[in-house]
Amino acid sequence: MKAFDYIETPKALLTPDIVAMLTSIHEHKGKQELFVEAHADALTTLVEIAKIQSTGASNRIEGINTTDKRLEELVRDKSAPLGRTEQEIAGYRDVLATIHESYDYIYPRPNVLLQLHKQLYSFSKSSIGGSYKNADNYIAETDSEGNESVRFQPVAAFLTPTAMDSICDLFSKAVEKDEHDPLLLIPMFILDFLCIHPFNDGNGRMSRLLTLLLLYRAGYIVGKYISIEKLIENSKDTYYEVLQASSAAWHENRNDYLPFIRYYLGVLQKAYNEFEERVEYLSQKGLSKPDRIKAVIDRKIGKVTKKEIMQSVPDISKVTVERTLTALVKAGYLVKIGGGRSVAYGKTDKQG
Repeated sequence: MKAFDYIETPKALLTPDIVAMLTSIHEHKGKQELFVEAHADALTTLVEIAKIQSTGASNRIEGINTTDKRLEELVRDKSAPLGRTEQEIAGYRDVLATIHESYDYIYPRPNVLLQLHKQLYSFSKSSIGGSYKNADNYIAETDSEGNESVRFQPVAAFLTPTAMDSICDLFSKAVEKDEHDPLLLIPMFILDFLCIHPFNDGNGRMSRLLTLLLLYRAGYIVGKYISIEKLIENSKDTYYEVLQASSAAWHENRNDYLPFIRYYLGVLQKAYNEFEERVEYLSQKGLSKPDRIKAVIDRKIGKVTKKEIMQSVPDISKVTVERTLTALVKAGYLVKIGGGRSVAYGKTDKQG
């Protein structure tokens, strides 16, 4: 059986590029604490946007989709879910809310993970919520011709409880020992969780929820304001590539955690960069609202959508954004691209 090691293995993972990424993220964390203290009220809107994006993105990665309108209704208003798809989305919404509100009191222990999984399926008629898998499962991939093949064989069902006890116990002891940076230990734990694949369903979504929980507990709360799940969705192909690379020879204790760690640190760095950018927009209270909108556009490379602008300046109304875009198009500063829901805006070479 796989031997889990969060004490010795991390010593070999501090490559120069990993050390540089860790140093950068530590610096971002220091700024994060200052930003949160200085802009607490303004950041409330970012939290709401991130909840919607995280719930939608994490479910879409697993092929669970709904309309933007229904997603927002489910997350913002806690509307009653209609059908299986919305039941799964509502379950994710509730687990995410639990983590946001109580992460300091949620410990990475097997019974707690089972409770979170049960909450994930609390709207479902299925009985799988809150229980480990009752049959062996496998992770498959499908080629361009539709042929399915086994990519990875997770831990057998009868060994799953023991494996989960082991990773939770050893991870917690490693964190308490404080010998290694938690940003090394967290992606190691998440990779091991995914390779165990402890549940009949919901493993991917649980892994992303656990990522947030463990990051928050370590003091890296950027995921409350910028959707880490959305960043993973945007780089989904790379996510699956590094997962495959780091899970190779996992059962034989010869796997390489570095590709997965490098990817996760990259996602976290991007989240902090976006967070600081949005805080900068929120802090530009001295500018007029149209000037703040124009500042967002000026910072963007290539096309920009109305939705992207509104996410960057969430305290400015949709009507004001639309009026400003219309004025900038009329002035020749922007050109309108496409129409309907896919409409975007591109900068011309006219400045000023």
